[in-house]
Amino acid sequence: MLFDLLFYSGCRIGEALALTSSDIDFVKNTISITKTYFRHKGQDEITKPKTDESIRTVVIPKFLVEEIKAYINTFYLIPADERIFPIVPEEVQHVIKSHADKAGVKKIRVHDVRRSHCAYLIHRGVQPMIIKERLGHKDIKITLNTYGHLYPSEQEKVAEMLDRQWSDSVNAVDYK
Repeated sequence: MLFDLLFYSGCRIGEALALTSSDIDFVKNTISITKTYFRHKGQDEITKPKTDESIRTVVIPKFLVEEIKAYINTFYLIPADERIFPIVPEEVQHVIKSHADKAGVKKIRVHDVRRSHCAYLIHRGVQPMIIKERLGHKDIKITLNTYGHLYPSEQEKVAEMLDRQWSDSVNAVDYK
């Protein structure tokens, strides 16, 4: 469930681990990211996210909302302010490493799931400003500097558009 949430929302691991059921709007299909979780000197800590821009509401797909609802329903009377993923980031990284070892593939970091979310959105043609908002980046420059290389070159499309425009304007002129 956690990996689906990370991939389809683009949230950071600490943001996901801080989520409670009260952060999920099952009607509007959103998650409110208002805090982050980390472990410091053996103590669980929940604080404000990385930046003010990291505080955001992310619209998530309906199937993910249903998965989250089913996951939460597996708990017995979980309080609305209780973390729905009561684990630490190192445990999540261990799961990734274990599965990568079993599959014989290169190990990735948990943060790479967030990067995969972004790459997927770019591949599907989502505009950079929307991606910036989903990821909670402070500035569009962060999004473009980090992920700009993933955008396909549009040079050929621009040249074709200019050719069409020129051709249309030449054909529109009556030389008689």
